[in-house]
Amino acid sequence: MKRTAAGGSRFGSMALETAMWVPSLLLLLVGMVEVARLTYTFYTLHKTLYTLGRFLATQQGVNYCDSADATVAAAKAYVLRGSPDESADTIVAGLDPEMIQIRAERINTDTGDLEECECSSTGCDAGQGGLSPQYVVVSIPDGYGMRIAIPGLNLDPILLRPVVRLPFGGV
Repeated sequence: MKRTAAGGSRFGSMALETAMWVPSLLLLLVGMVEVARLTYTFYTLHKTLYTLGRFLATQQGVNYCDSADATVAAAKAYVLRGSPDESADTIVAGLDPEMIQIRAERINTDTGDLEECECSSTGCDAGQGGLSPQYVVVSIPDGYGMRIAIPGLNLDPILLRPVVRLPFGGV
């Protein structure tokens, strides 16, 4: 062990410097892991909504104005669990079918803007003989809350709000 001119040792200063930097490095490491978990969860939510939207946009006779439409309910259950079995666990923990909103959209011919379809015989209500939508939008409007777990920090949940808009291809 070498001594410095002041009579101290290098070992003591290295130990002190290490003790000062280790908490910061651990906080950075845990933070990176949590950001990766957040990113993975957002990707999984987005892919789930995309799969649901793609399926519904290619189906025939889906009534987007009826929240209890059998095709919509079955598609939500299948996409959330990965199987038609209702007893299976959801792919994303805590994601319920009620959290997912499905909306039909058409381009307004007067303004050229994309708008939600009316639920009427002149809109996109298939039950009343309405027209097909031009787009199907699947989203989680109220957000999926995800809590970031970093020791020593008490953070509010981050709300993930993925939105998927797909062109309608069903007839």
